[in-house]
Amino acid sequence: MKLETLLTEQANPASSKIDSVTTLEMMRILNEEDKKVAIAVEAALPRIAEAVDAIVARMRDGGRLFYAGAGTSGRLGVLDASECPPTFNVPSELVQGFIAGGDRALRKAVEGAEDSGELGAAELLAMGFGEKDVLCGIAASGRTPYVLGAVEKARSLGALTLGISCSPNSLLSAAVEIPIEVLPGAEVVSGSTRMKAGTATKLVLNMLSTGAMIRLGYVFGNLMVNVQPTNEKLVDRATRIVMEAVGVERESAAKLFEDAGRVVRTAIVMGRLNLSRAEAEARLARAGNRVAEALL
Repeated sequence: MKLETLLTEQANPASSKIDSVTTLEMMRILNEEDKKVAIAVEAALPRIAEAVDAIVARMRDGGRLFYAGAGTSGRLGVLDASECPPTFNVPSELVQGFIAGGDRALRKAVEGAEDSGELGAAELLAMGFGEKDVLCGIAASGRTPYVLGAVEKARSLGALTLGISCSPNSLLSAAVEIPIEVLPGAEVVSGSTRMKAGTATKLVLNMLSTGAMIRLGYVFGNLMVNVQPTNEKLVDRATRIVMEAVGVERESAAKLFEDAGRVVRTAIVMGRLNLSRAEAEARLARAGNRVAEALL
């Protein structure tokens, strides 16, 4: 493949003189280009929704979601995975990200690591990946060998594969079962895929993980009812969630939260149905920990 033919490597006419304009005009050019990202994601919504439903089906059968990428793509995958436990109080094993070059590549580029498909396959296996799991390969160019190698290995195991790329008709799209192509166009700084492509990737990852957690019952209404209260800010947020969901003042919400063992979902069911902690926990267990169902 000739890399110069990739959409992500093209020159952008809108920014051809960006080095000679005022700083304010520079910011306007950046902003105008960024506006194109959400529109590009909108065009991919059917595929993103398909991917969410497929992820949920696998997770309900004991599967997990893995992200694989290199450079910015890999960092964004690791970021999304790392934010799932504190946001939704799920095990860290449920959503995992890995990057070419290992964890040190999160802070410093590891040149050449992305060029080995064998390394991608080996690192996927090293994480205990299996046939029930889902692999989401992330590559703005859609041709990163490390990602393609991981995808090929995942498919050979019978696992489900997704791909996020920012180039049309990419190798990654051809290699996976559910391709997600988001095409925001050439970058303001030619080839700098940390910019529009990175923003597009982050938006899609937000949708995949958040959509899956909503479908799995970790959100009630639009409330983060499975939040993990690991610091003062999150304890305050948990209390406010109980206040809103139950319709009580802060003091009552704080007591419910403590009486529920600091579990927001349990506190909501206790408060809404006037139940003991044990009764609320039993209802939640029968409902698969989905608050809306436990309240029926």
